[in-house]
Amino acid sequence: MAKCIKISTFFALIALITSVSALPSSQSVDVEPAELIKSRAADDSWMNSVISSHNTNRAAYGASAVTWNANLYPGALSWAQACKFQHSGGNYGENLYAASGSSNIMADGMKAWMSEASKYDYNNPGFSSATGHFTQVVWKATTQVACASANCPAGTIFPTLPATYLVCRYSPPGNVMGQFRQNVGRHV
Repeated sequence: MAKCIKISTFFALIALITSVSALPSSQSVDVEPAELIKSRAADDSWMNSVISSHNTNRAAYGASAVTWNANLYPGALSWAQACKFQHSGGNYGENLYAASGSSNIMADGMKAWMSEASKYDYNNPGFSSATGHFTQVVWKATTQVACASANCPAGTIFPTLPATYLVCRYSPPGNVMGQFRQNVGRHV
C-alpha cells in the first residue's frame, strides 16, 4: 500500500485543482503521491489539442513539429490561474489569449494568433506587437510548448465578464531580434 501524505485543504485546492473545497478548512486530505504528481500534469486530450493545433499551423509555414514540455506546464497553469493578463517574463516565449464564453479556448486562441499572419512584413522581417503571437507559433527554432487555461472571474481579465484565460509557453523562445528571416517562413 502506497504511503499517503497529508495536505491541508488549502494546498489540496492549489495542488490538485479539484473540488475539495467542500471540506472544512480544519480537515486534511489523504493524497497518494502518484495522484499528486498526475494532478499537476495536463491530461492527454489537452496536450494533444495543444500539440495538434500548433503543429498544423507550424507546418503551414515550414516549421517542424513541436513536442509537449511538461516542465513548462506548471508555471503556465499557475500564471493562468493568477488571472493577470500580462506577460510573466522568463526564459521562454509566451502567448496569451482570453475570451468570455469560449467553448474551445485553444482553437480560439490559435485562430486569433494566426490571424496576425496577414500583417507580417516578409520584406522587413522583425518584431511587431501586431504579429508577435503569430511569429512565436511558427518560430522554426522553437521545439517545445506547453499551454494551460483557467477560468477567471469578472473584474480580473475583463471588467464585467468572466473569462477563460490561455497561457502558452515556448522553448526555446521565439521573437529573437536579428533571427526573424531564418525563423518565420512563408505560407507553403
